[in-house]
Amino acid sequence: MSQGKSPNRYTLRDVARHAGVSLGTASKALNKSGTLRQETRDKVLKAADELGFRPNDLAQALHRGQSFTVGLISNDSFGRFTMPIMEGLETVLHAAGIALFMCNATDDPEREKRHIDQLLGKRVDGLIFTGRRADRRPVPGLALGNLPVLYVFSQSDEPGAACLLPDDEGGARLATAHLLSLGRTRIAHVTGPEDFEAVRLRRRGYEASLSKVDPALILYGHWLEAWGREAATRLLAMPVRPDAIFAGNDQIARGIVETLRDNAISVPRDIAVIGFDNWSVMTEASRPQLSSIDMNLKLLGEEAGHRLIRMIRGERESGTSRLPCTLVPRASTVPTP
Repeated sequence: MSQGKSPNRYTLRDVARHAGVSLGTASKALNKSGTLRQETRDKVLKAADELGFRPNDLAQALHRGQSFTVGLISNDSFGRFTMPIMEGLETVLHAAGIALFMCNATDDPEREKRHIDQLLGKRVDGLIFTGRRADRRPVPGLALGNLPVLYVFSQSDEPGAACLLPDDEGGARLATAHLLSLGRTRIAHVTGPEDFEAVRLRRRGYEASLSKVDPALILYGHWLEAWGREAATRLLAMPVRPDAIFAGNDQIARGIVETLRDNAISVPRDIAVIGFDNWSVMTEASRPQLSSIDMNLKLLGEEAGHRLIRMIRGERESGTSRLPCTLVPRASTVPTP
């Protein structure tokens, strides 16, 4: 190797010279195009490897019309929902030879625009928007043309946008039906802020599963353990206590279980408790461990990957699709032997 250049300074012409072939032959070998003998291709690839030559990805993308890269933009700074989605997404994209760029917009529209602009500059083949809540969000502030765009655990104001979400209402039906199957008849619902679409859908699933709904047993609050403790205290003060509680998320459920234990209420013998999200940090740390509804976020990411690949290939995807949730029973509803 010459001492005059660093590896990233070598050009295609240098590779051709090092391999003893023409510039056109080196280009065909590295781009896997044209008709060449395997011996010639191998010689060019070996020369490129010896020089540490890196092709210009942007130039190759322009040449091929595809960059084999996808951008993901999220405002879920904590990563609670985005990370499992990204895990599933990356599994599918990697198998298709597509790399994933992740950007964090942190609820800053200007920062999001800058990320979009940079990703468009890299000629990404598609964009995915996701976040920490599945509510509708404004259309991105930049024109995306015909670029495939998919919203995962998120929705768009744009008519006909392709959106992929967990089935919150169906998950709530699973949770409530599970409690009913245990013989519980007075089931409370302690949940988060009413302005979240997920809260409204989970209440709808809860109510649809009951023959009679007592509004006094539905409590709105925050997605916090502290709210779970406060709500449990209120429920214990009622003249007729509930015999089961369906919590809107696992943090609320854990707070409820702690307060019941502090008041010598046996879970699940006296009051059964089930959460939502199946977040292992909460479900496994709770005593007893929490039953919960799993939104299957990794599977959601895998489905997003398959759909985006189809969109990149020219297929049309539009409208909102909801994937089923799964019941994960544990000791807070089903006592261990």
